[in-house]
Amino acid sequence: MPRYLTLIRIDEQKAAAFEADPGFEERMGALFEEITKAGVMLETNGLKPTSEGVRVKWSGGALSLTDGPFTEAREVVGGYAMLQCKDMAEAVEWTRRFLATHPVGWEVGAEVRQFDEAPQLPSA
Repeated sequence: MPRYLTLIRIDEQKAAAFEADPGFEERMGALFEEITKAGVMLETNGLKPTSEGVRVKWSGGALSLTDGPFTEAREVVGGYAMLQCKDMAEAVEWTRRFLATHPVGWEVGAEVRQFDEAPQLPSA
C-alpha cells in the first residue's frame, strides 16, 4: 500500500496565541486511537519552533546555514504524519478529520504528498 506524508502547516506567530478548548485532547486522542487501530498511522509528531531550527542550503557549490527563527516564512511545518493508505483520497480524508479536531478559532493547514517508492540507494 502506498505511503503518504502529511505536512501540518501553521503560522507560528498566530499559533502562539492558540488555546485548546476543553474537548480538544479527547477528540485528538480518539482520532489517533482510531487511525492507529485501522493500521493507517505509521508515525506522527509535532516539531519544535523554528527558533530552534537551522536551514541548510546548497547553492552554487556552497553550503550555507541559517539559524531560526524563520520569520520571513508565513507558514512553517509544525508537525507531520506518515500514513499508509489505499489511495490519495483516503490519506486526504484522514488528514481532513485530523484538521477538523482542532478548535474553530485555530488556523491549521496540511499538505498531503505520496512517497516516491522508487528503489533506494544502497547505504554506505
